[in-house]
Amino acid sequence: MTTRLNRERVLRAAVALADESGIDSLSMRRLAQELDVVPMALYKHVANKEQLLDGMLDSVVGEIDPPEPGPDWRHVVRRRILSARQVLLRHRWAYRVIESRTAPTPAVLGYLDSMIGVFRDGGFSADLTHHVMHAMGSRLLGFSQELFDDSKAGAGSAGPPDPAVASALAKRYPRIAELAAAAAHDGGSVVGGGCDDQFEFEFALDLLLDGFERLRERGWTSAR
Repeated sequence: MTTRLNRERVLRAAVALADESGIDSLSMRRLAQELDVVPMALYKHVANKEQLLDGMLDSVVGEIDPPEPGPDWRHVVRRRILSARQVLLRHRWAYRVIESRTAPTPAVLGYLDSMIGVFRDGGFSADLTHHVMHAMGSRLLGFSQELFDDSKAGAGSAGPPDPAVASALAKRYPRIAELAAAAAHDGGSVVGGGCDDQFEFEFALDLLLDGFERLRERGWTSAR
């Protein structure tokens, strides 16, 4: 018996296709082929590709663990953000969809609303929470845009860099070379060559959370 086509099945198949082949490979025609239906059948469940992407994003955000009640807001926030990061590591295309949206989807709005609730219930004023959300930015959803992102610069290059070129760059930018040599190695990093993605993410996250707590204890306000 053929499984009946519905919105959930369409979104599940689209997520699986993007996981397997990347978001650039996704099209309504390709998705219809995967589901063994004519393309027009999809439009009964998603009006267009943008609505499809919104639904896929909401499905992915729905995989993030709910907040665990507890007295330590830092523990609650940290665990949930790291859960979001694990979800995005499973669906590596999702951050690009998040960045491409002109407005947050319902699931993203719900996630952000619940995170605001954790800060407010943790004793943060509405004023401080407002600025905290700005400071956290995309990190709330488990990813960050890094200054030293060489994922594009390195695309298409094969093998180690030319020693002469590397030496010349090190002489011109000695401090960058010093940091690169001292960094822990992670070949698949999106932070930059020689960086440990997960460590750098958690390092910055912990700095932010500790700083927020100090501001909360001081009763910080943006009023001049």
